[in-house]
Order: sequence, then structure tokens, then C-alpha cells
Amino acid sequence: MKNQRFFPGIILLGFGIYIIWKQANITFLSEFMTWSTLLIIVGIAFLAQGYGGKDYEAIMPGVILTGFGLHFHLVNRLSIWPDASGALILFIALGSFLRYQKTSNGLGQGIIFLSLAGLMIFYEKIMGWLGLLTNKVDSIIQYWPILLIVVGIYLLFFKRK
Repeated sequence: MKNQRFFPGIILLGFGIYIIWKQANITFLSEFMTWSTLLIIVGIAFLAQGYGGKDYEAIMPGVILTGFGLHFHLVNRLSIWPDASGALILFIALGSFLRYQKTSNGLGQGIIFLSLAGLMIFYEKIMGWLGLLTNKVDSIIQYWPILLIVVGIYLLFFKRK
């Protein structure tokens, strides 16, 4: 049986510290007292459960929640941080790769998410390099998310042999 003490322990510890800092009204920490910080705390709890409790399936949600929280903190503070949904998908890819490292499951999904993140983050540059930013081709390319929906439906409802 997996050790289940890490997740609730980190949640209680993290939320307790968060509330104390919020009540203390420490000025240099006030910009971090947001819902994004709560995402990071929950993500760290999942990561602690994943690595410390050897519950490796908790690694992916831990990376996703921690990454999303970091993204929402950094997007308005660092000019080099991408303000694109691809940055969020990049954390999903990272979570898949880290889970794969421990379970040998999810490498294909990690590669798909990494490719999608790269496409979304560098979309304009890629299309510029390919010379595809003409009106006709650009109007066709705007419908590429439909392909994502079709692939998602396939993965959800059709079993692979």
C-alpha cells in the first residue's frame, strides 16, 4: 500500500503558511498571495506524494498544477515568459515525461503534447518559415483545433488493438 501521508501533510502545511502570511500582511509577499499560489501548493503536495510516497501517478497532476501556478505568476512578471496556451500544454508534456521516467508509461503522450506546445508557442514563426501566412492557407489553418478534437474523441472512445 502506498504511503498516503505526504499529500494531506503538504496541503495542511502549505495552506497554513499561506493563511499566516496573508494574515500577517507582509508587503513583499502580497503579490504572491493569489489563487496561483494555491495551485502551486496543491501541485507540490501531489509531487511529494508522487516521489515521496512512490505514488507515481501523482507526478503528472503535480507537475501540471505547479506549472500552471508558476505560469500565472510569471506571465506578467517576466517579459520572456510566453503568454500563450502552449506554455500550459508544455507543463502537461513535462508531467508526461516525468511520469514516464518512473512508470514507463506516457512517452507517446508526452511527445504529442510537446509537439503541440511547440506549435502553439511558435505558431507565427513556424508559419512564417513555411511561407504559409497567405490569406487562403491562413484561413484553413485556423481550423486545425478541429483535428485536435477529432484525435481526442478517437482516443476516448475507440479502443486500440
